[in-house]
Amino acid sequence: MDETDKSAPAAGVRIVVKKNGPYLVQGNVPLVAKTQVVSEQGEPLTWKKEGRIETTGEYALCRCGGSGNKPFCDGTHRKVGFDGTEEADTAPTADRQFAFEGGTRLIVKKDPALCMDSGFCGLRKAGIAHYVAASSDTEARSVAMAMVERCPSGALTYRIAAGEADIETDLPQQIADTTEITSDGPIAGPLWVTGGIPIERSDGQPMETRNRVTLCNCGLSGIKPLCDGTHRHEAQRQARRRKLGGR
Repeated sequence: MDETDKSAPAAGVRIVVKKNGPYLVQGNVPLVAKTQVVSEQGEPLTWKKEGRIETTGEYALCRCGGSGNKPFCDGTHRKVGFDGTEEADTAPTADRQFAFEGGTRLIVKKDPALCMDSGFCGLRKAGIAHYVAASSDTEARSVAMAMVERCPSGALTYRIAAGEADIETDLPQQIADTTEITSDGPIAGPLWVTGGIPIERSDGQPMETRNRVTLCNCGLSGIKPLCDGTHRHEAQRQARRRKLGGR
């Protein structure tokens, strides 16, 4: 399958960001649950599919973080006065990328504006910059490629040589309600959109269609509708409060 076929959505498939409201998912997009798989040291390694979540046709997913029926919207955003102002940079990701230095038969780029600190680009001993710099070694090159492919936000991309197209994992067109594994236990992660599903802002303008996108569903991101990892910091804050007896 060529790149055009991979990125072409089925007729009517799209996600519409409603102003100060939910994500309206159109076109019978499959919804699944996925959980991080981590090492003994807590390093994110891959994702495990837990199963499919039943949907019927068009459905709405929570964006404010307050729904009592997550991942679906139950109208809580109206009760709490949710401010869903979209502040994500709308420029193409190619305009913001930088390349890691020292790659051998490997060019890895990062768009910091898309990063949500999921942790797949680092191991206990070293991060992706190290493995790119050491990529004259086949094992190091393979580790760097795997790190890029498991990055849910698509902040990381790679290609083999200058002038070639990025190599993208052949991901299904679906939305995953994710669970992250932390030192404080499982926490709710972002909505992980894969397979080149178009996303339309609340002002009607299209966002850049990409193979991997993470959408905020806690209501706290500073780059809505994209996730910036704030949910993780909030979970840590709540865990500390519980340890202190709610003080």
